[in-house]
Amino acid sequence: MKVAEKIEKKINRIKVGTTFSYQQLGIAMDEYGAATKAIERFIRKGGIKRASAGVFYKPKQTAFGEIRPREEELLKPYLFEEGKRIAYVTGGSLYNLMGLTTQVPKTIRVASREKRVITKIGKTQVKPAKSYVDVTNENYFMLEILDALKDFKTIPDLDKKSAIRILGAKIDSLAETDLARLLKYALKYPPRTRAFLGAILSVLKKEIGLVNLKASLNPLSKFELGLNEEALSSATNWNIY
Repeated sequence: MKVAEKIEKKINRIKVGTTFSYQQLGIAMDEYGAATKAIERFIRKGGIKRASAGVFYKPKQTAFGEIRPREEELLKPYLFEEGKRIAYVTGGSLYNLMGLTTQVPKTIRVASREKRVITKIGKTQVKPAKSYVDVTNENYFMLEILDALKDFKTIPDLDKKSAIRILGAKIDSLAETDLARLLKYALKYPPRTRAFLGAILSVLKKEIGLVNLKASLNPLSKFELGLNEEALSSATNWNIY
């Protein structure tokens, strides 16, 4: 079977609105030249569109015109490798999705320990961010919480009391095993993140891990987050102000 025919069969099985890359087409190394030409022909015919370098999608047609896949779908090839999650979206895009800010950033940050993601999706720049631990599908949502605690002071248009309620609710909803893992990951984060997490856990009356968090902090360190005891009743106990 010719490479072009093999690619056409595989593309026909891909759902409309779904992104895919060369790797997902199962192309052998010696087939890449022919595959690239075949893909370009599909693009010219309008059957598929290029989302970014090496990433394509089948556009969805409606009565109102063509619809691009959602941002999460366009980013999926950079968040997963061979079906395994290796990265997650962080920064302003995440904090907007969490309801911590109304501002929509012009740049999307993708955190990973395995690779630096730098690309462009439409007019949106995608840039790398630091992940403090290896990313998996089982832990990325905990890293999102820790990132929000870490960046709390710099999140634009932030209502601090409302943000603490949102983050507190997310932490409170974690299963006990996930909370234990969250505390383990927190020890990899900067001291201000650990202090902030400890203060929220104290308010939630979750004693698990508080001793380890406290012991990991310099008792003379102070953390400026612009918070008082009205916003976070345990702030002074964790040297937060």
